[in-house]
Amino acid sequence: MPTTPVTAANSSSNGAREPYGVEEAIMLELVDESGRTIGTAEKLAAHQAPGQLHRAFSVFLFDEEGRLLIQRRALGKYHSPGVWSNTCCGHPYPGEAPFAAAARRTHEELGISPTLLAEAGTVRYNHPDPDSGLVEQEFNHLFVGLAQSALRPDPEEVGETAFVTPAELAARHSEAPFSQWFMTVLDAARPAIKELTGSAGGW
Repeated sequence: MPTTPVTAANSSSNGAREPYGVEEAIMLELVDESGRTIGTAEKLAAHQAPGQLHRAFSVFLFDEEGRLLIQRRALGKYHSPGVWSNTCCGHPYPGEAPFAAAARRTHEELGISPTLLAEAGTVRYNHPDPDSGLVEQEFNHLFVGLAQSALRPDPEEVGETAFVTPAELAARHSEAPFSQWFMTVLDAARPAIKELTGSAGGW
């Protein structure tokens, strides 16, 4: 994955430390209800109740059979560990385009570069997490595309992956914990998902 000015400037967010052992804070882009940037906030602070509305993205990738790639979030994650969710989700760095952030983060978490990645609209939601007390106040940019190469998940980010049909997803969703935001972003992305996978996909 090429290094851009944005990823270079934020490379210390992925584990490197600043001088004297002070780790650089990960900053998020705060937005208004129309999605216009109004400032920045530290990542954890933005998620503490009642939450600050910030920019996010969600990616839905499918294989050639129209099955959705989902992931179980690693147990070490501070927010919603060990639950299933969509292919990839996260936050653009301040000033980073959501499309670029979606492609970057998918590569960082799953080791693949999406193909035919396309915008699928936006959705705004407020989802408290009862387990952690954190709150997802997000203006979320949605993307759909294809996963056409072998996965190489980062174990610090991803605990497990699966490709599922709509029926398999419904069965798994009834039995296993999923992220609070999963159904909201899935439902919002369905028109674009149906366009990508066709009527035979069942989405």
